[in-house]
Amino acid sequence: MLSLSGKRGLIMGVANERSIAWGIAKAMHEAGAELAFTYQGEAFGKRVAPLAERLGSDFLVDVDVTDDESLDNAFEKLGQRWDSIDFVVHAIAYSDKNELTGRFLDTSRDNFKNSLDISCYSLIEVARRAHPLMKDNGGTILTLTYQGSNRVTPFYNVMGVAKAALESATRYLANDLGPEGIRVNAISPGPMKTLAGAAIGGARKTFRQTEANSPMRANATLEAVGGTAVYLASDAGACTSGEIIRVDGGYHVLGMPQPENL
Repeated sequence: MLSLSGKRGLIMGVANERSIAWGIAKAMHEAGAELAFTYQGEAFGKRVAPLAERLGSDFLVDVDVTDDESLDNAFEKLGQRWDSIDFVVHAIAYSDKNELTGRFLDTSRDNFKNSLDISCYSLIEVARRAHPLMKDNGGTILTLTYQGSNRVTPFYNVMGVAKAALESATRYLANDLGPEGIRVNAISPGPMKTLAGAAIGGARKTFRQTEANSPMRANATLEAVGGTAVYLASDAGACTSGEIIRVDGGYHVLGMPQPENL
């Protein structure tokens, strides 16, 4: 049931070996999936190429998710390579790191629009182009979110608003694409030591706080997030859509820190 043998899909958002997208890609490869990768710009391309090669993939395409022509070109190439795909992993988000410190009140208009465009609207653009390639047996679209979408998290600021929009978009896309057999879900890990996470002010303190207080007394691992993605993309996830799946050691259930940390 958790095999991805015979399935093919696109991974968007790998930056390095600590990327959540890399953990998902590894788990999907180990489950038998055939993978393609996107990157943005030559510098990231040089990082992603050897990682893709480790998973037996020679299909990489440069994509700027704010550019319609770039997205069209990427999915055209994907369609030329494979006549259909089974899943897309959207692990793309961005905000000016200078605005991931201080107060949300000081968010600039330009960074607000840019953050929502890249972190949320890009999922819609990707889904619009991916779903025609899932024409035969349906498929799965996965994205990544964080609890800062619905609970105030220090310094997460505009990204919290962007993730809230992303989660809402996940539900609306799930409803739109469900009749075509396409499932749309988001995975919400706890804090992780990633390149993106390091840009948020106080990231180390947040990581230690959640590790010390989550019911499991542990933060998410790449393996745990990857395993969740495999489940959602596999036949076992056939009736799961529109969900925000939390992989955070149970931290989201807490109302306050554990007694020993009060």
